[in-house]
Amino acid sequence: MTAARFSLALLVYVAAMSVVAFAIFGIDKWKALHHRRRISERTLLALAALGGSPGAWAGMLVWRHKTLHRKFRYGIPAILAVQVAAAGYMLYYLSH
Repeated sequence: MTAARFSLALLVYVAAMSVVAFAIFGIDKWKALHHRRRISERTLLALAALGGSPGAWAGMLVWRHKTLHRKFRYGIPAILAVQVAAAGYMLYYLSH
């Protein structure tokens, strides 16, 4: 796979996962406000780990959700940093 194809595929995947993560954070916030059954923290973190970390971070900020939980406040940006580093490495590796 070329670096250009990898970049496009990665961008589409991360965008799709980010939209899902952002929406799920919003749904969980709505459920919290309406005393409904919640989405597990494991699921929220898994969505970030599976590529939705930009959307999860945006969801935290926009919905003001899970911002006081250390595992989210520090975990989501850490996941994002690792994913950016891994993508950068892969792009470098594919282009050389």
